[in-house]
Amino acid sequence: MSGHKAGAEIERLIQILSRLPGLGPRSARRATLHLIKKKEQLLRPLARAAEDAAERVDTCSECGNLDVNNPCAICTNPKRTKDVICVVEDVADLWALERANAIKGRYLVLGGTLSALDGIGPEQLNISKLVERAADPEVKEVLLALNATIDGQTTAHYLTDALELCDVEVTMLAHGVPVGGELDYLDEGTLSAAVKARKPF
Repeated sequence: MSGHKAGAEIERLIQILSRLPGLGPRSARRATLHLIKKKEQLLRPLARAAEDAAERVDTCSECGNLDVNNPCAICTNPKRTKDVICVVEDVADLWALERANAIKGRYLVLGGTLSALDGIGPEQLNISKLVERAADPEVKEVLLALNATIDGQTTAHYLTDALELCDVEVTMLAHGVPVGGELDYLDEGTLSAAVKARKPF
């Protein structure tokens, strides 16, 4: 007996969902089935939310955050101090630090880390934007809030060299961030402690 084949529309939805991180083909099929069963409560609102996000969300030209405004709400917030730039690998890390309410300054999203294995060199990352912003006399500190991985540490060393001519102190996260740990998975208390205990790099 041949297995049941879903219609083209359903297959398309499964294919798209299976490309999401953490969802393989099996999880994508289960998620699709759940969405279709709950069409009015889930599928239609999801389709509308996805359409709105696709139309309105943009990448901030200043820091790389995702927002409906460009520059984003963080960059344009007059209450944020201009003396600290917090450098993160990814938007997820920026959001994690914001949830922890740990940073009073502004951010810069690198867009990844240096990785010879993945073919990611300095030109693929937002390094020139960081150096340009760090050259502003108002900026006194660049806090490297990078993941405590080998690639994260390699990137931190590279950034320290790149910022040498800028008149800034380069610091990094301290206690509480375990080696191999990723910021997005840490609790708010751990993140706050790591920011407070930062030290020169």
